[in-house]
Amino acid sequence: MKNLMLLLLLVKTINLSGQSKLLRAIDSPVLFYGDEKTAYRDPAVLFHNDQFFLFFTLVKTIKGKIYSFTASSKSYDLINWSEVKILTPRDQNLNFSSPGNIIRYDDKWILCLQTYPRPEYFLGDKVRYGSDDCRVFIMKSKDLENWTYPELLKVKGTSIGENKMGRMIDPYLIEDKDEEGKWWIFFKQNGVSMSFTYDFINWNYFGNNKSGENVCVLKDESEYVMFHSPSNGIGIKRSPNLKDWSSFGSIITLGQKEWNWAKGRLTAGAVIDLRNIQGIEKYIMFFHGSGPNKEKEGDFDKNSSIGIAWSDDLVNWDWPKK
Repeated sequence: MKNLMLLLLLVKTINLSGQSKLLRAIDSPVLFYGDEKTAYRDPAVLFHNDQFFLFFTLVKTIKGKIYSFTASSKSYDLINWSEVKILTPRDQNLNFSSPGNIIRYDDKWILCLQTYPRPEYFLGDKVRYGSDDCRVFIMKSKDLENWTYPELLKVKGTSIGENKMGRMIDPYLIEDKDEEGKWWIFFKQNGVSMSFTYDFINWNYFGNNKSGENVCVLKDESEYVMFHSPSNGIGIKRSPNLKDWSSFGSIITLGQKEWNWAKGRLTAGAVIDLRNIQGIEKYIMFFHGSGPNKEKEGDFDKNSSIGIAWSDDLVNWDWPKK
């Protein structure tokens, strides 16, 4: 028994030594807690000038009506966060939400997001999802603080009218790994659909592949790595060319079995590669968990929280208080 205890202590010490001081200091896997009138969902993150800029869907019940917003907060240590700032208007016919990621283009920051119309949606109503009018947009900023009003992206081509584009949500932007200046957008429609552009005005539709929602894509040497959300958990796929995808590893559910706040669903993984950042040296995943009830049972617009985990290899994951 004594030898076993020593072995467990040694394993724990080795695991801790592999974590950065910054990550070891976080005392909870939850960064933002939802409650009976608030949900934090769909995180997107940028690490810039030693600071984390977190964007997310904020769902709030105001005077009995349920609204979705795109909001932001920032932190140097992943523990102390600035006051949540709402970036989009209060309008149930729009409900700008689900920020995908933030890129640098033409000396400006670009944030992609969606609309999620749910007009006349009230607290106590059966859970309602966004209408067929959901579309994808971008906002621009010079300073990551002040953002332009969202602009519609005609990702099916300029000749396709807005009313003919079909329902689309969960956008994500990435520059082509082989061709500088060529930008791709991923969005949920018929699995995951993809279009590309050279100017963010004229888009060319590329096709679609089987996938869950909330896609996040990284470049890893000669491949693309896609994170996506099936009915529960986070899956990974790899591709050399954005056309042919193969599954990688198992569905990631982290500590869901022990987390009451994520029992209903764990989803929307947003991963950033900070392996080359001294003092962090990990992949970091931000995600949201809802619970204790299933989303369709009510914990969709409430009791949804943003969590954090990290990994060296995208297979083995750690989190605070594991």
